[in-house]
Amino acid sequence: MMLPFPLAPEPDDITAEAARKFFAGETTFVKGVVAMSGLPAADRAEVCFAGRSNVGKSSLINALTGRKGLARASNTPGRTQEINFFERDDLYIVDLPGYGFANAPVAVVEKWQRLLKSYLSGRQTLRRAFMLIDSRHGVKPVDEEIMTLLDRSAVPFQVVLTKDDKIKEKDRDPMLAQVRKALSKHPAAFPELIATSSEKGLGLPTLRSTIHGLRD
Repeated sequence: MMLPFPLAPEPDDITAEAARKFFAGETTFVKGVVAMSGLPAADRAEVCFAGRSNVGKSSLINALTGRKGLARASNTPGRTQEINFFERDDLYIVDLPGYGFANAPVAVVEKWQRLLKSYLSGRQTLRRAFMLIDSRHGVKPVDEEIMTLLDRSAVPFQVVLTKDDKIKEKDRDPMLAQVRKALSKHPAAFPELIATSSEKGLGLPTLRSTIHGLRD
């Protein structure tokens, strides 16, 4: 019996090599946006990355593009409140601010939520959102809120499990079961998971190939 939301298969050699070559080129920072009026022209495909603060989003983007300092990691959850755009050839890679920050002022959180909703509902070139979930913790209530927002915005999203090298083997199947159960409630969820480790390079060929294929 096929499990719902299986782990995505590894790409074949040709597909993986094409994606590797694409991301081997230079990825550059375009701008940080704090209002819809500041968005760059919607003249190419784009994918965005969303996740709780400290889920490993910056590390994953850096590992994906092969540039250690491209996306800046912060030890202070929620410090960066901009939507950051990076450009790789004919693709925008969009880094959304981490959510679930306990220490941010209410007004800051509300402003961020309004910007996020406007971006998700109004960006026609957005091909997919990658929803990052820490393998050690699974889906949290705040993740469910963002998934519901993606449902309402009709934005397809795919869960990317981060820090997959750090989860204990005995905890892996229960975590996957919890994630699959949570995703079953969300119509916008793409029906495959990608497990990654920025530190070990696990799953990066699969993620690169997935993104590379969304450009067409």
